[in-house]
Amino acid sequence: MDTATFLHLLHEDLGLTQQSARKHLIHFTSKSEYFACKSELLRMTSELPRLSLVLPLDIIHAFSCTLCPDTKLRSFSSTTRIEADTKFIINKVKSRKTVPKRATILSSSRTRTIPWGVDQIGAPEIWSKSVGQNIHIGVIDTGIDYKHPDLHNSISHGINLLNRRLMPHDDNGHGTHIAGTIAATGRNSGIIGVAPRAIIHPVKAFDHNGSAYVSDIIAGIDWCVQNDLDIINMSFGMKTYNPALEQAVMNAYYRGKVIVASSGNDGRKKTIDYPARFPQVVSVGATTRTGRIAPFSNRGTQIDIYAPGERVYSAWIGGKYHELSGTSMATAHVSGVIALMLSMRTMSPQQIKNALRRCAFPLSKRPNARWQPGQLNARRAIRAAGQE
Repeated sequence: MDTATFLHLLHEDLGLTQQSARKHLIHFTSKSEYFACKSELLRMTSELPRLSLVLPLDIIHAFSCTLCPDTKLRSFSSTTRIEADTKFIINKVKSRKTVPKRATILSSSRTRTIPWGVDQIGAPEIWSKSVGQNIHIGVIDTGIDYKHPDLHNSISHGINLLNRRLMPHDDNGHGTHIAGTIAATGRNSGIIGVAPRAIIHPVKAFDHNGSAYVSDIIAGIDWCVQNDLDIINMSFGMKTYNPALEQAVMNAYYRGKVIVASSGNDGRKKTIDYPARFPQVVSVGATTRTGRIAPFSNRGTQIDIYAPGERVYSAWIGGKYHELSGTSMATAHVSGVIALMLSMRTMSPQQIKNALRRCAFPLSKRPNARWQPGQLNARRAIRAAGQE
């Protein structure tokens, strides 16, 4: 492959501002040629400045950039394959502001709220043993509210994949809500998350409308792997299979990263969204306050675990609080419990999945020879972790 000629053609294509131009992925069939081309790309950026618009994705050996549909690069080399990028939107169920339903007094001088889901899964019973300390969680979402008082002590460095010169500030609310359920450390009248000493790394891949390109999700996974995070929370899903996303998930899994994703909010009984459908992912369905599968939740044997997802009260942008429903919220509870587990002992992604599936409370009392996914419980998960 003539790398220099390839990059000159790429630079030329990046300068064409056609209305039909859209984001694409350039895949390299050879790992060595990808890294050779990446090295040359970085060297030639000063000479060809538009090459700075190209985002290398080491985890799948590809470049992400905007190209014209009739780009000359398609016929340039047999060692590259070009595919159009796709965009999707976070699937929300409903949104409703409200006041906390209950507060638990944790000391004589302070009253802090334990949201019903955190309480129902039994997280407070485990805090004397584990609070998720030293566990790093990448939340690929809409960003985070850095000024929220309940999240101030939970946030570490992150990245804004939409504009790398900016902090991953949340302009939507979804990411802040997820982070609050996982690791809020409320003071005074604030809320407490499942793993209040876990460390959140916000990865902003979704814009203010809650939409993202698959390439940005892959870049988020890549960033989490490069920064050696323990857990990757993906509270979103898409209906169609994407091979590039599967490759990114598989490579992260084989690097020892626990990936947790929501099953989707379409009420389907036999199929779930991607990436939750990939076997390397801990797939999560949602339950109600009464411990039943939520009507909106996708369900079936493809799900590994169910967790609270109905009218979940958590942090919101502007230092506020909000109530949301969805398998996204359930996923956050599971990521929190996994942080509690990993804080006590080192476990592989498969060991985590096995322990969660084995320790779940049954959702159905009817005898059934087939295995059925059950409901998350922190105490049983910690016990199962010790048996793996």
